Amino acid sequence: MFQQSNRRGTAASTAALFELVYHGIVRSVRKSHGSPIMSIAVNVLQTVVFVLAFYVMFTVLGLRGMALRGDFLIFIMTGIFLFLTHVKALGAVLSSEGPASPMMQHAPMNTAVAILSAALGSLYIQVLSAALVLFVYHVAFTPVELHDPVGVVGMFLLAWFTGAAIGLVLLAVKPWFPTFVSIFAMVYQRANMIASGKMFVANMMPGSMLAMFDWNPLFHTIDQSRGFAFVNYFPRNSSIEYPLIVGVVLLMLGLMGEYFTRRNASASWYARR
Repeated sequence: MFQQSNRRGTAASTAALFELVYHGIVRSVRKSHGSPIMSIAVNVLQTVVFVLAFYVMFTVLGLRGMALRGDFLIFIMTGIFLFLTHVKALGAVLSSEGPASPMMQHAPMNTAVAILSAALGSLYIQVLSAALVLFVYHVAFTPVELHDPVGVVGMFLLAWFTGAAIGLVLLAVKPWFPTFVSIFAMVYQRANMIASGKMFVANMMPGSMLAMFDWNPLFHTIDQSRGFAFVNYFPRNSSIEYPLIVGVVLLMLGLMGEYFTRRNASASWYARR
């Protein structure tokens, strides 16, 4: 009754939304560490450790012959970068503030801003980490040559989009089944260490083995990214349309589920847990 509302135009409302999202991104980046530089440094270190671990594993086990002709580390990086981007986007969206969060008590804040900020914050960190690792590799070791850099970046964004869409669906279900969602998210992220197919070349996989991987949208994005990265590789067992369709469908389901959950939000949801 005593609240004064100011009418805003479309441009002012859009600018206010972008400002909220910007501050939300900054908050999500600084969530893991007080210094944003340290947050990025930790993520870069994790990426480097993943790349070195897979390089050593392929070398020790003698599996380098299974890789594509070309730069072996680019083969590994296309898998590691997209895998980390996918699972980090899922985790960021899943851990974003829900409708019962104290942050939602502030008038300009809403769940859409929180979800979008978490997803974009995760993308920001992953883009910086990948760019920094590639820059150091390009300058210190050997020049990085990609057959179609735009296509590789597109698959990178598609991996992020599908991860964020899956995270949104889990976020909508989380208040109703928190234990199930936590276990499912952990199992899905761990299973993608293998199910993403980042250690295999899809064209060399037999049909019986391919059936265990082609359900995964991340598998398609990684294989397609290698098709864009290497001039002599043409992916036959994956597609761009499948992860894009799956991502859009999951995004719509997640938005509908989040709307239903927000309408039924209650601060006493976790009182008995």
